[in-house]
Amino acid sequence: MESLDWIVIGVYFALIAGIVWRSSRRVRNTTDYFLAGRHIGWFVVGASLFASNIGSEHIVGLAGNGAASGMAMAHWELHAWIMILLAWVFVPFYYKAGVYTMPEFLERRFNSRVRWVLSIVSLIAYVFTKVSVTVYAGALVFKTLLPDTFGSPENAFWVGAFTTVILTGIYTVFGGLRAVVYTEVAQTFLLLLGSCFITWFGLRELGGWGELKAMAADNKENFALWRPLTQEGVPWWKNGDFPWLGILIASPVIGIWYWCTDQYIVQRTLAAKDMTNARRGAIWGGFLKVWPVLIFLVPGIIGWALHQKGIIAIAEDEGGKMEGDMVFPTLVANLLPVGLRGLVVGGLLSALMSSLASLFNSCATLFTVDIYEKLRPNRPEKELLKVGRMATAAVVLCGIVWIPIMNKMAGGGIYKYLQTVQGYLAPPITAVFLLGLFWKRTNHRGAFAGLVGGFVLGMAKLTIEAIHGSSPFAEGSLFANIADFNFLYYSGVLLLLSALIIVGTSLATAPPDEARLRGLTYSSLTPEDRREIRASWGAVDVVGTVIVLGLVAGMYLYFSFWLG
Repeated sequence: MESLDWIVIGVYFALIAGIVWRSSRRVRNTTDYFLAGRHIGWFVVGASLFASNIGSEHIVGLAGNGAASGMAMAHWELHAWIMILLAWVFVPFYYKAGVYTMPEFLERRFNSRVRWVLSIVSLIAYVFTKVSVTVYAGALVFKTLLPDTFGSPENAFWVGAFTTVILTGIYTVFGGLRAVVYTEVAQTFLLLLGSCFITWFGLRELGGWGELKAMAADNKENFALWRPLTQEGVPWWKNGDFPWLGILIASPVIGIWYWCTDQYIVQRTLAAKDMTNARRGAIWGGFLKVWPVLIFLVPGIIGWALHQKGIIAIAEDEGGKMEGDMVFPTLVANLLPVGLRGLVVGGLLSALMSSLASLFNSCATLFTVDIYEKLRPNRPEKELLKVGRMATAAVVLCGIVWIPIMNKMAGGGIYKYLQTVQGYLAPPITAVFLLGLFWKRTNHRGAFAGLVGGFVLGMAKLTIEAIHGSSPFAEGSLFANIADFNFLYYSGVLLLLSALIIVGTSLATAPPDEARLRGLTYSSLTPEDRREIRASWGAVDVVGTVIVLGLVAGMYLYFSFWLG
């Protein structure tokens, strides 16, 4: 990092500070703080959806998985089609309900017990997966790019982790969601621009796209989009190399939970000025979501190829295996010229800060609206606003405390780690929302049993895996087989078990009150509801949807056959 790089980063932070200052002056109540006054246009909604999703764990972790396993993780990055589901299927219900949070929506559909379960599970998941992984990935960037600035690479890691968490916490505390979404607009395009430069410079250094394809084709089994169901000498259910059936089962389950039911993401659409802007923002976000395969995953494969040719040297572990999570920072440090390097580092910081800011604000919203306000109802707006800011600060503190633990847990593949944990959290939530919207016989007892039962089964699998990793069970024992069962298949099994619990409990108990369901399930929409929803979309939305789905299909067709 040289003087010009620091100047570029300084200008970027000055821009962010200006946005936060203007936003903080407009925060007067909880609607301003948690939903930006419900006055966000579709362009900002879509950019915010994209920037919230693409954190440093995506840039660093996804490039690392590109280097280690090629296109295997591309399926999670082609979830633009699920954002179309958000736009057309879920947004009308959420927006018409006028809710702040997803647990609040479940309370209207079921009851307060179901709301409590989702609130607590979501808060736990945010602090111990997303916050920790995002901070860890950002700290790796500091460790690679500024190894001697703070005395040692290890010092750079901790300085980067603590600095970014604290700075992001400050601007989220003061600016609320308005500051988050408007800073994310700037961050989105800086992020896209920086990553495009990495791809271009990397391909130029390597010798072009043809050379990359040729090298990847020589290692087709490691870089193909679709992987075989079985490996030689390994039972199908133990195959850990992303078998195609497991991908088809787990990827949509995690995607529907993340894009259509998770407070962290859906909160952006709830902040839109009307249903039209909410839907259109989700479609625009879907268009942006198509490109990470090319600008984050492909650079990882480029990094692997450059390492193989000896053009760059990527750190290796004690066993001589390349550390995938160091690929992207190493590309930045070795390939980019002065000034542009600062721009891309700004993009990496953008990704880290936007994801953290979104997480902090979503956690504060969940705590204030779904926990504090339930315990102490009818409190004045000023008190709720103060509690929201205090909750944000508390999440910042939890993120800082968890960093040392995450540093030991992350190992090498943070993106796979994240998807694995989410694969155990997502199924029961996905099942409750889908059955709640499309099967009106689902009652509060079924939803509660499904959420609790699914969460226990998911955490049991994760705990057994963790124990097996440090102190292996006897080969062939029940616990060893549970630990070795592929997480992709287990996501499908967990979805099925959760759905069976929900359906069975609902049928065994009294049906829900019909009057309570009005407008909260598809079959209970009134003619007036349907007319309002129909009036909220037009030709622009349909054309945008067709473009996004066409791009997703094109990506799948190309990368299914790109290695011959």
